[in-house]
Order: sequence, then C-alpha cells, then structure tokens
Amino acid sequence: MMHKLSLILFFNLAFSSMSAQSIPSTFITNGLIDTEVYLPNIEKGYYRATRFDWSGVIPTLNYKGHTYFGKWFKKYDPNNHESIMGPVEEFGVIGYEQAELGGDFLKIGVGILTKPQEDSYSKFKTYEIRDHGSWQTSIRKNEVVFTHELKSDVRSYAYEKTMKLPDGEAKLIISHSLTNIGNERITTSVYNHNFYQIDSLNSGKGYVVKFPYEISIEANELGDFVDIEGNELVFTKNLGETDSFYIGDITSLKKNERIYEFSIENRVSKAGVNITANRPLSKLAFWSSLKAVCPEPFIALDIAPGDTATWEIVYQFYEF
Repeated sequence: MMHKLSLILFFNLAFSSMSAQSIPSTFITNGLIDTEVYLPNIEKGYYRATRFDWSGVIPTLNYKGHTYFGKWFKKYDPNNHESIMGPVEEFGVIGYEQAELGGDFLKIGVGILTKPQEDSYSKFKTYEIRDHGSWQTSIRKNEVVFTHELKSDVRSYAYEKTMKLPDGEAKLIISHSLTNIGNERITTSVYNHNFYQIDSLNSGKGYVVKFPYEISIEANELGDFVDIEGNELVFTKNLGETDSFYIGDITSLKKNERIYEFSIENRVSKAGVNITANRPLSKLAFWSSLKAVCPEPFIALDIAPGDTATWEIVYQFYEF
C-alpha cells in the first residue's frame, strides 16, 4: 500500500509541476500538508467558466503520503463548468429573473454575466462574462488570500477568501468575508462542492461519510450505491465509468439539527478528513461520480447594504 501511495504522490506532483509551468499557481505548506493552489486569471487561469467561484481551486493536497484531490473529469476545458478540483464553492445566481434579454446578472466570485435567449438559468452552461471585476492575490508560505471586488447595477461587493495551513496542525482553514458595498440587499446561498478523491481511489466500497447525528434521506434518492447505517452514509457498490447519483438533502433525524460537520473516509487507504464550519447548514446535498465523492453543504446569506457576512470552514486531515 505505501508503495502504491508513493506512486500516486509522484504522479500527482508531476502533474502539478507540468501544470504550474503554464497555469498561474502557488504552493503552500506548513510542514505537515503540502498543497498547490491555482490562482484566478482572466487569460490563463485554470478555471474560466461561470459556475464556480474562481478562487481556491486545489489540484492536489498531500498529507502523510495521502492525496485528497485530483482530476475527476475526463476532458479539460478551462471554459467548461466541470473543469475544476478541490474544495471549490458556488454562489447562487443574483438578478437573473429580473434581467431582460441581453441584460446583466451576477455570480459572486465570477462576475457580471449576460443573459441570453433561454427558458431558464443553467449552472451547467458557460455564459458571457461582461465584467470580471478586480482580482488580487496575496501569498505567504502557508497562506493565500484572494480578494474580488465588483461594482455593478445588479449588486456590488468586496469578497475575501483566505486559505491557510496553520502551523503545527493537519488543517486547511478557509475563511470568508463578503461585504455588501452596494445599495441593495445581497440574498443568496453558497455551498462547497468538495470534490474529494482520496488516494486516487474510485468512488465505491471503502468510502464512508460520517455525521455527528443519525441521518435521514428520502427513500427515492437513496439509489443503488449507498446505504444508511445509523450516522453513516456507506458506499455499498462501486460506481462505473458512466455512473453518478445525486441526493437532494441529507438531514438529521432531529429535524431542527443543521450542524455543519461531517467526515469523509476511505477505509481501504485509511485516510480521512473532518469538515466543520461556524454557520449552520441550510441543506446538505450529495453527489458522486466515478472519481469524486462530494458532500455539498449549503449556507444561506442575507447581507444588507454596508454589512459583512463571514464564515469559516475547517478541514482536519487524518489517517487511522
């Protein structure tokens, strides 16, 4: 197993080294965790589509010989919504319904988009970006700080995301602040897609998602690949090349309990990550394909003009 993990680490680092030659990126470390972070860039950025926040894309994160992210999609295209990796986030669309044909609407962390002729908004397509806003990046040995500022007739905001590996801890902390610098409320949601691929192992038997409470899922969403065992979502079948499944909301048996905490483990390679945040869940969706295990925790945001919303997500990596 250790020989296999060493090969996985070698190939991940080789991929990162090749990509770093052409894609704006940086490496951060605290001596326990090493990770590469791609940087937003209008012309050369790894991700230039319109679904996900451009900041915080991680192609690989290494801890004690274990890897946690990787390329899960088949074909890379910087303008395709799927070409993204790591603990990446998506904000809900703002102003789409009010916009006329050819008018403006907003995706935080992306920019002002143009509304085309269509029946409804689709997060699975790439829209024309009319205004990218202004990106700034500050880099230290163990930390990357992204700032994105955008002023428009739809909404105006100042967004900051800090990705930090704290000294002496096997943690990644992602801190956020979103300030409404416009004249209208910003009401939306944000979730982290968490594209996990532990030690490059495909989705299936060995993967478990654990919660601090017993869970409930609508029977028609449980599907063929997972089962519930108390407080665990257990993979009981391996996914194939074309398989995927989606669960709309995983809830506690105590209906009022919306604690933002869960762990993803692979019991074959004995590696896991515990994920917590300092805000309650509005819902917790789940998606998986052949090479991605993705709990999707949502939080709600409602920010008055002049106010700031903050939230922090902590990833604790471990082996067992």
